[in-house]
Amino acid sequence: MEDDAPVIYGLEFQARALTPQTAETDAIRFLVGTQSLKYDNQIHVIDFDDENNIINKNVLLHQVGEIWHISASPADKGVLATCYNKTADSKVVTCAAVWRMPAELEPGGQESPEDASSPAHALELLCHLEPEARGSTACVAWEPAGDGKRVISLADNHILLWDLQESSSQASLASSASLEGKGQLKFTTGRWSPHHNCSQVATANDTAIRGWDTRTMSQIYCIESAHGQLVRDLDFNPNKQYCLASCGDDCKVKFWDTRSTIEPVKTLEEHSHWVWNVRYNHSHDQLVLTGSSDSRVILSNMVSISSEPFGHLVDDDDLSDQEERRLEEKSQEPPQDSVIATYEEHEDSVYAVDWSSADPWLFASLSYDGRLVINRVPRALKYHILL
Repeated sequence: MEDDAPVIYGLEFQARALTPQTAETDAIRFLVGTQSLKYDNQIHVIDFDDENNIINKNVLLHQVGEIWHISASPADKGVLATCYNKTADSKVVTCAAVWRMPAELEPGGQESPEDASSPAHALELLCHLEPEARGSTACVAWEPAGDGKRVISLADNHILLWDLQESSSQASLASSASLEGKGQLKFTTGRWSPHHNCSQVATANDTAIRGWDTRTMSQIYCIESAHGQLVRDLDFNPNKQYCLASCGDDCKVKFWDTRSTIEPVKTLEEHSHWVWNVRYNHSHDQLVLTGSSDSRVILSNMVSISSEPFGHLVDDDDLSDQEERRLEEKSQEPPQDSVIATYEEHEDSVYAVDWSSADPWLFASLSYDGRLVINRVPRALKYHILL
């Protein structure tokens, strides 16, 4: 099989929730949550065998409701959080809970995708993140560089900071803040910054993006009309402070400097429908992934606003005269941003894209019909970045 060929896995239910297993840095593993109203929902633990291009899976039962969002602990491989729908008093509310996967799910013990009769394992409920009368939870974000003890949840117009104790079996509300203003304000998504000692969180509500200081739970910046329509997703550049990417229903992806938010630093308009997801590569931040309801996944090379706009900096003493001349010529050319590849393996809205936490050149995308596609960065570009 060609090395750059996509690998496709089909779930039997519709799905829109995807996350890499963040604490797993050896095996390539993704978690996918299903959305079924009729049957018990599931979390599929997808292991990708890079050498043989094979997907192995385990299925976990998530019987409490359809999964709208899933996130994995950065410190404990076995712990994850889900946001799910449940019906109470003839109203549908979205709740959040922290779960532990069964210990027997060790690498190497997976069934193959063809083994449909394999038994599903049960998830162990650790704790609920349910604020009393605070509304529906849109998402849960873990502190990126933490020990898996602090999470943020967004419930309607409240941002809530939780401390997880007793091996995550207890959640206590450490602090909270609320959106004030006219009408029914609701958070749609949030992202925890890996910079500033993990003391900043960005949130989106309607067309606005806001920054919060988690130490005081006060607002530190606000981009009022960041997008023409609803903001769907946010991501921080992992290698460059103050750099934030956003995407939304205006089909655009925008890149911001949070110190000066009057204008975006850069805008991409490659998608033809709502953009649901934007993700920076963890190691090479010029690589930016986006997924959209136009059924396409686009990989862009945003080199001009990356942490290494002129490639790797090399010590002059290590270079020959010829190499030095070539580098000088290269550094005089302004770096060009471009679309690297457009992936069209999906036939339905792509609701989630994410990079593997174990392999920086590999990513997964998920469309609503339950199709998970694993792709790689084109080999030529990989070598161009590395060499």
